[in-house]
Formats: sequence, C-alpha cells, structure tokens
Amino acid sequence: MSKQSHDCVFCNIVTKKFPAHVVFENHEIIAFLDIRPINPGHTLVIPKSHAANLEALDPQLAGRLFQVAGQIAAALRKSGIRCEGINVWLADGKAAFQEIPHIHIHVIPRFSGDGIRIEAGPYYGQTPPNKELEKQAKKIRDALKKA
Repeated sequence: MSKQSHDCVFCNIVTKKFPAHVVFENHEIIAFLDIRPINPGHTLVIPKSHAANLEALDPQLAGRLFQVAGQIAAALRKSGIRCEGINVWLADGKAAFQEIPHIHIHVIPRFSGDGIRIEAGPYYGQTPPNKELEKQAKKIRDALKKA
C-alpha cells in the first residue's frame, strides 16, 4: 500500500483514524457506506493508496476497483436493501463534482420513484456535425499517442 495523505478524509478512513461502515476490504481496496447517501446502501469504493484522480491511479488497480464495484452492486441486489437498478459513478475533478480529492467510485442503489435525477446540460441531445466530431476525435487520438 502506498502513502496516504494526512489531510485526506478517505486516507484517514483507510488508516482507521476516522470510522466507517466497511462492507469490503482487502490489501489494496476498501468499500464503505457513504455518510451522505443518495439512497440506502450507497457505497464508496476507494483505493487504499492515495490517488487524487483517475489519471494518478495505476490502470490495473483501476480495473480492480471496478471489479469490486461490480461485486458491491451484485451484493446490493441480493441484500434486501431496495435496489431495482444501480448507478456506478466516478467524479474526476471539481468540475465533475468530485468533492474529496481521493478517487472513488459511487455504487448507488436505485429504485423506481426514488426521485433522483441526473440532469444534462444544454449540449446534451444535440448531434454535432461530423466535422466537429472528427476534430474532437483527432485531438483525443493525438493525446493518447503522447500518453
């Protein structure tokens, strides 16, 4: 396990300085209930090593985080907690509503009529011209070559 940040709430949960309702733990990942849940059973899956964002996370560990998120989703469906569907959400950066700068995956039980809405901005639902899409795709492909 890599270093933790002493200022980080999640790192303090990893080191047991802060309490949490842990539902899963191994040598590199811990999952616990969100203290401000969207719905009952809302679980956070985090790496034990501090990584502020997805880019800072080892790609293999990122894959294992999503594996655990899938296991948590399956467990929620079998748990007896109301769960007709699941949202898996990762916010990366302040503009994406990441509140704690330690990468984490939200596994959120959903059910009909729960009142939760995910709203999109004015760009949503509009198909840009092919020229614009190709321009964006080229920028991403070029950045991937530099990575």
